[in-house]
Amino acid sequence: MTDLLLDPGRTGLSVLEALYRDPGSGVALAPETRPAIERSAAILADAAAGSEPIYGINTGFGKLASVRISPDDTAQLQRNLILSHCCGVGAPTPRQAVVLMMALKLLSLGRGASGVRWALVTLLEAMINRGVVPVVPLQGSVGASGDLAPLAHLAAVMQGDGEAEFEGQTLPGGAALSAAGLTPITLGPKEGLALINGTQFSTALALGALFETNRLARSALVTGALSTDAAMGSAAPFRDPIHDLRGHAGQKRAARVLAGLMRGSEIRESHRADDERVQDPYCVRCQPQVVGACLDVLDHVAGLLETEANAVTDNPLIFEDGSIVSGGNFHAEPVALAADQMALAIAEIGSITQRRIALLVDPALNFGLPAFLSPAPGLNSGFMIAEVTSAALMSENRQMAAPCSVDSTPTSANQEDHVSMAAHAAARLSKMVQNLGSIIAIEWLCAAQGVEFRAPLTTSAPLTEAIAILRAEIPALGEDRFLAPDLDKAAELVRAGALLKALDDLPEEVPA
Repeated sequence: MTDLLLDPGRTGLSVLEALYRDPGSGVALAPETRPAIERSAAILADAAAGSEPIYGINTGFGKLASVRISPDDTAQLQRNLILSHCCGVGAPTPRQAVVLMMALKLLSLGRGASGVRWALVTLLEAMINRGVVPVVPLQGSVGASGDLAPLAHLAAVMQGDGEAEFEGQTLPGGAALSAAGLTPITLGPKEGLALINGTQFSTALALGALFETNRLARSALVTGALSTDAAMGSAAPFRDPIHDLRGHAGQKRAARVLAGLMRGSEIRESHRADDERVQDPYCVRCQPQVVGACLDVLDHVAGLLETEANAVTDNPLIFEDGSIVSGGNFHAEPVALAADQMALAIAEIGSITQRRIALLVDPALNFGLPAFLSPAPGLNSGFMIAEVTSAALMSENRQMAAPCSVDSTPTSANQEDHVSMAAHAAARLSKMVQNLGSIIAIEWLCAAQGVEFRAPLTTSAPLTEAIAILRAEIPALGEDRFLAPDLDKAAELVRAGALLKALDDLPEEVPA
């Protein structure tokens, strides 16, 4: 297995997604980072031996920054810092997000501005590679002086405290390190602070949501095209000239994908000439404008999070000229705003998808399909309540889309008097992504059933493949049956990216 290269300042999202998808992958910090790391550690060691007060090195923390600490107490200061900050509560953070958080911390420390020793960096790298994953509670960060509590739970394991997962077991931190052939480290000047200052927890959660949402947004284009054909909607609104006149990149991209997916459909051709409808509802006609705008948001967020993933976000920072300067890079406002934007995109994709589900099950709107897509409606309810479930999930996502970044509250005796709430903003995305996957799955089930009612007319080759992937796992709905397992299985397929296979053979430029 080839290790994923972590090149501080230059690591792309493709590397981070590969680690997120397979948290058992090995990583290797670029070896050329060592001189800068050791140089800043030497500068810090000299400063720690001096008499000048330097925050977090020979002083207390936060509101206690004015309290001087004796050089003899440096190690105890750092150890106490970690133990006192391990105040996370709630469910454990998913393993893949914790591994990604560890890699992001490596990227930050690898820039050589944090003053940590090479031994600390190599221990963190070895923990990833040997599968020692700290147990990190999800709740407790306000994204101010970094993600203090979550990152403290990471740092605690490095010094032999806390808990970690290793080979399927949850063990005390020291025992997990020992089982992996590793030794706890005694933290030196500022090293505890370097570990817990930073945005790596929030950024890891936001990146995980970005990776999932990108997959779901493209999946929603497939189910959207399938619904359009099932409802005998028009593909004319997907023509290039319409979107060229507006100019938004995401809109043009979405329109080309929708047009390409429907190209060659017998269903589409069957109603070109004699369809009395002048225009389709917005949930069909405005897919490029809505999903395309969300794609643009996701692209923007990707740029923000890639920058943050490579950033130095602890405090104080050590520069090549020997200066040590306190700043505020730990404030997670960029991550909070990025997560809030993502939440809006997730909610909007789910909203327009749900409206197409409602369209397909409604005999007054679905252009000749049976009520609730049942072959024998009345005796059978078909997808009646599946649509209600999609509405419930859509509404839940709308409620969670309210911005977190505006909800600052002062902490730490008003020293940290403006906070980002980035951890809240990013953590809630996981549930929203889960909901969106289920909404798209319900549309897939409904749209496939609707297209099958159009037989002997057939849909396009890509959409036929999308139906075949579904039918390999879930049969069409005849008489009513226990539907919950079908919804769960379809959602599992959506989240695994099964629908993206329908996009594989589309050319880059697809005329309507």
